[in-house]
Amino acid sequence: MFSTTFDLTTEQEDLRRMVRDFAEREVKPKAAEIDETAEFPIDTFKKMGELGLLGIPFPEEYGGAGADYLSYILAVEEIARVCGGTGLSYAAHVSLGTSPIYYHGTEKQKEQYLPPLTKGEFLGSFGLSEPNAGSDAGGTKTTAIDNGDHFILNGAKQWITNPAYAKTIILTAKTDTSQKGSRGISAFVLDTPTKGYSFGKKEDKLGMRGSDTRPLFFDSVVLPKENVLGELHKGFPVFMQTLDAGRISIGALALGIAQGAYEEAAKYAKTRKQFGQPIASFQGIAGMLADMATQIEAARHLVYHAARLKMAGRDFTKEGAMAKLFASEISSKVCYDAIQIHGGYGYTREYPVERMWRDAKLCEIGEGTSEIQRIVISRQILGRL
Repeated sequence: MFSTTFDLTTEQEDLRRMVRDFAEREVKPKAAEIDETAEFPIDTFKKMGELGLLGIPFPEEYGGAGADYLSYILAVEEIARVCGGTGLSYAAHVSLGTSPIYYHGTEKQKEQYLPPLTKGEFLGSFGLSEPNAGSDAGGTKTTAIDNGDHFILNGAKQWITNPAYAKTIILTAKTDTSQKGSRGISAFVLDTPTKGYSFGKKEDKLGMRGSDTRPLFFDSVVLPKENVLGELHKGFPVFMQTLDAGRISIGALALGIAQGAYEEAAKYAKTRKQFGQPIASFQGIAGMLADMATQIEAARHLVYHAARLKMAGRDFTKEGAMAKLFASEISSKVCYDAIQIHGGYGYTREYPVERMWRDAKLCEIGEGTSEIQRIVISRQILGRL
């Protein structure tokens, strides 16, 4: 039986309601505080683990909930609707810190790492970006040199989510330095804490302030050979495939932030009175709200469509990039308009729309900037000229 709303199944609708109830009860009341203090809401994530939210799209045999990928996307959207920072760390754990092990790990790696990750015993993290390798992820300078029965890892990563609360980090390192560009890069699972590994101080960010973001440092870290994820020297495709799916989840993150800002703006416009009537009755404000609702609806179609392509095992590289590009840019626009509708109040921290605007900007940068998304899309529609 299907819902009339975007053809969601009964199970998907039930999960959406459950996550929305949790978000309203547990996440929303802390959103302003963790933005102000930049404190990571570890207790919230423990509760999410107990509810099974950290393992939604993974099989029950690995401790997951056994739900589908769209159900996970709905969960990201609902959490981000009330708190972008919590939504970001949630998406990073599931999409980046756990999924690569499920899709590319050996059976031994899956049995070892997935149950504690999906049950929320600890969080996962993902290390790709470096101080001099952001959009040019193939420019990785971190190395893992073969030393017999193990590798020696040296280098640094930048802009990494969840490291202070993670016990596993998926990362890239150059294992064949004779090869150029993205060739000769391998993916690894790093168990932490371990000798030679450390992370820096938490970044003081514009938005997503409750999400933990830090640099990572590797000083002659010993990496066992069984920690290679996927095929040796061919780890770059592992990360690109991970980012393809990650773009859908960042699209859902942006979508949730936009939905939350729109709801706040609509509520305010119906109660705020000027010239003796609610401001929503004025054509200018009503038109802004109509545009916001239309843009969000279009973004939701793109995000859900990309998720369904992934579920069907079909190629979704173009659609995932389109969903991320459109949803993230629309999210910033919707949040901007939500502030405008609030007027002077929107510029203060008394109302959540200014926080949502700051949070939304990250979605245009993280997991591939809008400019990179346009390159991905153009290559898909034009080929490599």
